[in-house]
Amino acid sequence: MKTHHHGRQIFGTLLLLVIYICIMNAPAIAESKHSHPEHSSTLQTVLNKGQLHIGVSLFTPWTLKNSKGELVGFEIDIAKKLAKDMGVEPKFHELAWHDILPALLNKDIDIIIAGMVITPQRALKVNFSHPYVESGIGLATNHQRTKSFTSLKDLNQPASTIAVVTDTVSEGLARRVFPNATIQTFLTSQKAIRAITTGKVHGYIELNPLPTFLALDHPDKVDTPLSKPLLSTKAGFAVNKGDADFINFLNSWIIAREADTWLTSAHKYWFRSLDWRKDAGVKE
Repeated sequence: MKTHHHGRQIFGTLLLLVIYICIMNAPAIAESKHSHPEHSSTLQTVLNKGQLHIGVSLFTPWTLKNSKGELVGFEIDIAKKLAKDMGVEPKFHELAWHDILPALLNKDIDIIIAGMVITPQRALKVNFSHPYVESGIGLATNHQRTKSFTSLKDLNQPASTIAVVTDTVSEGLARRVFPNATIQTFLTSQKAIRAITTGKVHGYIELNPLPTFLALDHPDKVDTPLSKPLLSTKAGFAVNKGDADFINFLNSWIIAREADTWLTSAHKYWFRSLDWRKDAGVKE
């Protein structure tokens, strides 16, 4: 009887152990069966669908429209080259600047390719690739409105109005450098450009080379009084948090395209000349 009772104790103990192991492993088993489809990386999803949804915003010469209404520009060339190297079709989503980050977070797009400057605040929301372009933020001034000014201090007063595109690094910089000036925000660079060329504002702070282009196009109306940018910046691709595979690919792509000078050539074409206006059918 003792041997039989002892055997039942061992059997009962083993049964409890098996039940315990099953309970402990059940969440892991369930997760392994169901988590993969839900948590598949953006990169793999893009490759499977054969489409890359790209968020862009209009900033000359980063992204603009030609006379046919087609998107062209430095970022468009980059996006097309990136998609081609991935073996997928680029799908562009033209967005206002203040809508581009929400579109990524809502997964309406897969990636932001819009000259987005890398900042710690933005990096809290998205993952940035390595920088693929270095730039700077410059200042354009209206001749007529600033002809009596003798220094930048004259811009730093309530009577002086400085144009910026809302929710950009340029806006933050303008508020820091010219805290006493009246900062007027615009939803697009096109509206800010009209403000500076028509004399509605004294100055316009924007990513280079836009201030330089404005001075070249409107020498009698616009000037670039500074020999150096107000701030040097670096821009990267932006994707959603958790996309480590995507970031790894993008970083590898940047390294490869810097090594074969493709990025350098594209940057030189769009930022150091105006040849693209004729080639791409862009109106001056």
